[in-house]
Amino acid sequence: MLAAQVRKERHSAGAASFLLDVSIEVPPGITILFGASGAGKSTLLDCVAGLTQPDQGRITICNDVLFDSVPAVHIPAQKRRIAYVFQTLALFPHLTAEENVAYGLRDLPEEGRQERVGEILNAFRVKKLRKQKPGEISGGEKQRIALARSLVTEPRVLLLDEPLTGLDTELKAAIVDDLRAWNAAKAIPILYVTHSRDEVDALGERVIALDNGRVVSAGAPMEVLDAPRRKKLAQAAGFENLLNATVLDLREADGVMRVRLGERACEIEVPLGYAAVGSRVQVAIRAGDILLATERPRGLSARNVMEGRVLSLEQRGAMVIARVDCGVTLVAHVTPGAVRALELAAGRPVWLVLKTHSCHLVD
Repeated sequence: MLAAQVRKERHSAGAASFLLDVSIEVPPGITILFGASGAGKSTLLDCVAGLTQPDQGRITICNDVLFDSVPAVHIPAQKRRIAYVFQTLALFPHLTAEENVAYGLRDLPEEGRQERVGEILNAFRVKKLRKQKPGEISGGEKQRIALARSLVTEPRVLLLDEPLTGLDTELKAAIVDDLRAWNAAKAIPILYVTHSRDEVDALGERVIALDNGRVVSAGAPMEVLDAPRRKKLAQAAGFENLLNATVLDLREADGVMRVRLGERACEIEVPLGYAAVGSRVQVAIRAGDILLATERPRGLSARNVMEGRVLSLEQRGAMVIARVDCGVTLVAHVTPGAVRALELAAGRPVWLVLKTHSCHLVD
C-alpha cells in the first residue's frame, strides 16, 4: 500500500501560486489519477518519487517512511525503489532494447542480469527486439521496452505519467493487459496519470480525481466520472454540454428541481441539489445522453422533452455531432444511420429527450 499525505505550494514567475494538498491511499493494482491539465497530477507523482520535496506531509510504502516533514525524513529518489515512466520515455538511443533494460542492473552478476532481462522482455512481448535500437522500432514497442526497463529492477511502486499518449486504444489496452499480467504476481501499487476519459474506461480499476490541487472524488470509474462535481472534471470526463442555469422550483418530494437554462425560456428537471430558488447553478450533460426525435414523444419516463431545431451536423468517424437550438445550444451524438432514418438536416425541427439523472450539477 502506498499512502501519501502531501502539501506542496508551487510558485512561478508571473502566475498565481498553486497549492497541492491531497491525501491518498493506493493499494496493489492500477489506480488512475485523473484530472484536467494543471490539476496537480504530475506534481503529486514527483513528490511520491522523491523528485520534488513537499512542504508538509508524510509518504509511506507499507510501513517504510519515505518522507515525513515532522522528523525531517526525506529518502532520496534513487533509494526509494520506485519506478517512474514519463510520456517522453527517455530510452537511450545508442543502446539496444536489451541494453536499455539492463541499464539499471549493473550491480547484478552477468548471469543474473541476463536472466532478469530475458524474463521481462518476454513478459512484455519484445524479446525478439532485444538487439534493436529505439530508432528501429515502433512507438508501441518503445512503450513496452520503457516499461520493461522500469520494472526489471523490481520496484515497490510504479508511477506512469501519461505513458501511452499517441497510441491507439487497442494498442493501449494490449500493453496494459501485459502490465496487469506482470503485476498479478508482483502485486505492487501502480499510479497511472491521465486526463483521457477513454484511457480511464479501458484501464482503470480505481480512480482518484484531482481538481486544482485537491482530491474531489475517488472510487470506481463510473462512480467518479459519470457524476462529476466540478466543472473542470466534467470537461475532462467528456461532458460536452456545460450550461448555466437558474433554479426555478424545488420539488423535494420528487427529489428534483426545475431550472431554466441560460436566459431563455428553456426549462428542464434535474436532480435535487443544495440550491435555493433563484440561485445560479451549472448543469453538465453528455452529448450521448441526449436523444433526438422528429415527432413529439409521448408516454416516456424521461422527464425532459424540449422542442428545437438542428443547427448543424458534423460527421466524425462513426459518430455525427448534432448541434440543436432549443433556447440554448445543445450538442447531441447520433449515428449516421439515425441521421439517414430521421432525415436530419440543418433547419429540421426536432425534439430532444433527456432523463433527469443524466443532468449533473457541477461547481
